[in-house]
Amino acid sequence: MRKPYDVLIIGAGPAGLSLARSLADLPINVAVVERSSEETLATPPEDGREIALTHQSVEIMKACGAWQRLPVEDVSPIESAKVFDGSSSYSLDFDNQTQDLEALGYLVPNHQIRKAYYEELCAHPHVEVITETVVEEVQTNDNAGYITLNNGEVSEAKLIVAADTRFSEMRRKMGLSATMKDFSRSAIVCRMEHQESHQQTAFECFHYGRTTAILPMNGNRSSIVVTVNSRDAQKFSEMSEAEFNRNIEDQLDGLLGEMKLLGKRHIYPLVAVHANQFVSKRFALVGDAAVGMHPVTAHGFNLGLKGQATLSKEIANAIAEGEDIASEALLKAYETELMRTTRVLYHGTNVVVGLFTNETLAAKLVRKATLRLANNIAPVKQLITQSLTEKDPDKSTPLQELKNHLPPLPSALPVDRLKQQVESILPEKLKPMKLFGLK
Repeated sequence: MRKPYDVLIIGAGPAGLSLARSLADLPINVAVVERSSEETLATPPEDGREIALTHQSVEIMKACGAWQRLPVEDVSPIESAKVFDGSSSYSLDFDNQTQDLEALGYLVPNHQIRKAYYEELCAHPHVEVITETVVEEVQTNDNAGYITLNNGEVSEAKLIVAADTRFSEMRRKMGLSATMKDFSRSAIVCRMEHQESHQQTAFECFHYGRTTAILPMNGNRSSIVVTVNSRDAQKFSEMSEAEFNRNIEDQLDGLLGEMKLLGKRHIYPLVAVHANQFVSKRFALVGDAAVGMHPVTAHGFNLGLKGQATLSKEIANAIAEGEDIASEALLKAYETELMRTTRVLYHGTNVVVGLFTNETLAAKLVRKATLRLANNIAPVKQLITQSLTEKDPDKSTPLQELKNHLPPLPSALPVDRLKQQVESILPEKLKPMKLFGLK
């Protein structure tokens, strides 16, 4: 048996690495178990994914030194955003000037985030990273948790934390159920160079049958995310570069001029996951193992960062008080806080996705009305912006007040019921169907 640890983290993705770094300054022994090689962790391959970081996430990364390790040229400010529906030129607009922000958020390549956190861990050699190792079994009791590795060794810790993707095998082995939403859609992600400047503006174009998102990188480059029915995804990856370039140009109606593919195209099936419990006896979930979001609202990694920060804060407080770092009370406090944050966002995001991918006439009318509603009513627009940017997250916001009046949200909601819920929380004069002359 290996030496006992205080905390064992399974998975060295961004969530697992960030938790390990958050715990690195505490007087405890921490280990991370990862199936990838040390070389892969040190120089992660580019995977096409660009992460839109909120202000709160930036502050969390700065506090531990990971933000300072990011290459300056790979940090792109998002200064404004526009949301289009169908072929209409009308857009829902957000900008940093109106909200008095330096930027709405910051775009950073996923592999650079992983690299920065790993470099930070290397600066704290007392955190052990065990590479090229698979966890075969996990179990816990009142006193400790145990994992069995693929080489037959058993490791012990006061707390076991699973950060092994949204399809977490450790979550399943510990008997924690999860709600999954398979959207039957896939995202094709890539980088493209374009003739015209994006003016550091993000564009979300909800065309019928597909969605095209343009996320601004530095210079005349953007991260492109095309979301289509999964049966059509392979077609986009197999297009010639010239055909793919023309396809994106046509979808944007020449908005950015000529487009040119840079590098590979990557395909990711879209499946959202929300664990029904985040903790068990001496066991906790973080990152996508706890909540794996649809990327449309860009909350995925931001929720993972917030979750690990919450757990590490609870552990730090327990150490200061001389208490058990994996007590039932501590883990329940973590679960309650994270559940309060994620449940509304998870179901709300799934409702948004359902609304903007539904091709019925009723859905089209509702979403056109929704865009105009959000654009023309300042408190609604402020609410959305605060939720997306997480600027001053500790202050009371309209979102908290709205949550108190919203009915419970199921994992999927028909458009007609969504319309009823929207109208039920608005004054008569603001009801969208009447406000915009839509029946």
